[in-house]
Amino acid sequence: MSLPVDSNAALAAQQNYKDQASRESSPAEEDVILATAGYDHCIKFWTAHTGKCLATLQHPDSQVNDMEISPDGQLLAACGYQHIRMFDVNNAKPNPVVNFEGVNKNVMSVGFQEEGRWMYTGGEDEKVRLWDLRMRNLQCQRTFHAGAIVNSVRLHPNQQELLVGDANGQVHVWNLSSEWHQSILPEKDSSIQCVDIGNCKFFFEISHCTKMEIFSDPSGTIIAAITNKGTCYTSSFNSTGQEDWTLLNLFKNNTNIKKTVAHKKYGLKCKFSPDSKLLVTTSADHTAKLWDVGSHDYVSELTVEGQRWVWDVAFSADSQYMFTASSDGVAKLWSIPDAEVKRTYKENGHTKAVTCLAFRDGQVG
Repeated sequence: MSLPVDSNAALAAQQNYKDQASRESSPAEEDVILATAGYDHCIKFWTAHTGKCLATLQHPDSQVNDMEISPDGQLLAACGYQHIRMFDVNNAKPNPVVNFEGVNKNVMSVGFQEEGRWMYTGGEDEKVRLWDLRMRNLQCQRTFHAGAIVNSVRLHPNQQELLVGDANGQVHVWNLSSEWHQSILPEKDSSIQCVDIGNCKFFFEISHCTKMEIFSDPSGTIIAAITNKGTCYTSSFNSTGQEDWTLLNLFKNNTNIKKTVAHKKYGLKCKFSPDSKLLVTTSADHTAKLWDVGSHDYVSELTVEGQRWVWDVAFSADSQYMFTASSDGVAKLWSIPDAEVKRTYKENGHTKAVTCLAFRDGQVG
């Protein structure tokens, strides 16, 4: 699915700033880039396989709430208070290559269409916005009003539906082709802090009971949710083998829910590994925990002294490594089989909590 655009003018504009950036000095081609951001109003680029800080960019207006690297690995979108900025990953100059205007309050979530044609955002102004990256005009092209603060937005793998979680506890689905939308209230008196959808043909969602995230694995047969209480819910549903699974189809399927007390303090994230064999949960209890998806058994705990809250995680594509962002101001690379820190990203690093990270995969071990 794509939006109607003046494609020739937009593509020319996008290529112009890419060409300009390529003439500047840039990291070596073999460098795998990790981006981190946090309460110190800084974005940092790292060489993932060495831990070297390549560049520090100031984000003076606010902390960064969310980041995403474009599908081609060339651009980093970062959102904060009243701003959405795009930075060139390979040429980390302090000024963004694109500033998106017309947003109010905090922008809480950002992501890309799978071919990088457009970007979506959601925030405290209660709106989900679509931005066509091929147009010279950098204004919002389409808007969905959720009726409450939007905490998280994710795109269905079919590229035609957006999943939205809001502060009133509702999960919305917005069909971009038909403009059809539907909302459900998973639990009363709750806030949906995060929604997510796996890299699969089937889709998963995140909801929560004050905070619950729901993820699906690449086979589309399992979802997981973590609450602010640290309770993790996993559920399997029967796939019909169709490739046109939608949010509505998932809601119509009965699920068998398993409850696991994953953490005794505030739950923050839950994500499946790319091979869907592991589920990671993170918490204010200073840990990230790994769980076997098939058996629901506890596998290991990833923590070190002084780590504090673990805010965000990202797996490598081979499911052998995982990055964490935590309140000790240090991003870490973990070897999953060993449950040990393989590398830390702290030299010339952050001075306050690291709350989000972005990574496009390569060899990190």
